[in-house]
Amino acid sequence: MTALLSPEDRAAALPALHQTGWTALDDRDAIRKTFAFRNFIEAFAFMTRCAIWAEKLNHHPEWSNVYKTVEVTLTTHDAGGLSALDIKMAERMDQLAGA
Repeated sequence: MTALLSPEDRAAALPALHQTGWTALDDRDAIRKTFAFRNFIEAFAFMTRCAIWAEKLNHHPEWSNVYKTVEVTLTTHDAGGLSALDIKMAERMDQLAGA
């Protein structure tokens, strides 16, 4: 089972993610970001690149796509909240989106 982030790890990781647009959810231990692209093809290509990394990490996002927008929520279900996998996936998604 994956461990939840410690308070120290949260304090170290979350401020940088907030600067790139990730926000903490009020109703659960998760982070969310909306990615906007120029068109559907770019949005879908982003999701495809992220899917490859999600498989490598064995950590899959909650996400939806409408036209050029991709809404992503990250949490580690088996841990019951945020883990290092969520931080790693958020950072990778930012890189893949060119953020």
